[in-house]
Amino acid sequence: MRIAIPTNNPGGMEAARSDHFGHCDVFTLVDVDAENNVTGVELMPVPEHSAGGCMVPVQFLKDAGVNVIVVGGIGARPMQGFAEVGIDVYWADRNSIPDAGAVMEKFSAGQLPKMTADQACGGGANCHH
Repeated sequence: MRIAIPTNNPGGMEAARSDHFGHCDVFTLVDVDAENNVTGVELMPVPEHSAGGCMVPVQFLKDAGVNVIVVGGIGARPMQGFAEVGIDVYWADRNSIPDAGAVMEKFSAGQLPKMTADQACGGGANCHH
């Protein structure tokens, strides 16, 4: 399985998480085996996308073999896009789970909830993060 975590520069397991999917500097991609043990880490730069172009990174992550993304916030359109391409979206509070390594600890322990469409940001200050 391949898990994407939106992170701030420089990325990696010790990198601080980005507050929001659409505003990250880099995607930290974590490969795990059937027991959720980390088998590899790769950094992927965020592709250029303008307002309304949120499907660009969705397709980029799909093409990179991502199965799961763990976010602190995400808009309704990319949330729908991930559903359309078969990528599951999980939520992790950035205040209590501050970096990619902590995300993986919680994910491996089954302690992160899967997001639903009603939890997506509606734009402006309507985000739950």
